[in-house]
Amino acid sequence: MTFHMTVKAAAISLLALGTAAHADQLADIKAAGKIVTATDMHYAPFDMLKNGTYEGMTKDLFDEVSKEIGAEPVYQDIPWTAELPGLEVKKFDIVIAPVTITPERLDRYTFTLPIADATVSLVKTANSDLTKPEDIKGKTVGVQQGTAQFKQLEAYGEKLGGVTIKEYGTTDEAYADLAAGRLDAVAGSLPNLTYLVKERPETFALFEPAKFGEPKYFAWVLRKDAETETFAKAINDALLKMTDDGRIKAIQEKWLGSYTELPREVPAE
Repeated sequence: MTFHMTVKAAAISLLALGTAAHADQLADIKAAGKIVTATDMHYAPFDMLKNGTYEGMTKDLFDEVSKEIGAEPVYQDIPWTAELPGLEVKKFDIVIAPVTITPERLDRYTFTLPIADATVSLVKTANSDLTKPEDIKGKTVGVQQGTAQFKQLEAYGEKLGGVTIKEYGTTDEAYADLAAGRLDAVAGSLPNLTYLVKERPETFALFEPAKFGEPKYFAWVLRKDAETETFAKAINDALLKMTDDGRIKAIQEKWLGSYTELPREVPAE
């Protein structure tokens, strides 16, 4: 009896190993007919809630990618600080909030091809006397917590000799404090700040030059395991197709007012 139980247990173990070895996220998504996503819907122009309706550049891009894959997107509004931890424990299939590609994150996650420029930049009030990025020395600058832009601002502040950094849960909160005079500037990615100034030119203005960091890119994030490889490839194939047929250019121009050619491979850093 012990022998039979051992054989049975071994057979179950082998079956489980075989199932794990052949786990495929793309196949699971197609079987379910849906892609469960997470993003922060307070990050214009990528993700916004307008009268309770989700819209933005991310949605337009991922709607098209989902069509190419053949599954319906399920969009969820999740605080940024909970997105990557939630991805790791499989609460959703992918984080579509724009995530800056960094060497540290590349070690831990699978990134898709870039979806936008993410170079850190600065915005001020329209009547501010500050002009160039170096002028933030000794000033108070807001930035969204837990972002690559925070780390770049921190390093830049140390290089200048001191900047007081105030962290915010959302960029909207930082912009509100800037408009109210509680901040001297806000650091963020160039597309976000360009859109802000475009929408509210009477209140905000970009520094000249706006950028102060090394070139960076936004992308979407998947778990880093063999199970996600086909899903990541399907997304990248869709993005390349959309680049070649002009859809990405049209979406960028709609939301950003201009087109930036993006790498056709995931940057190494």
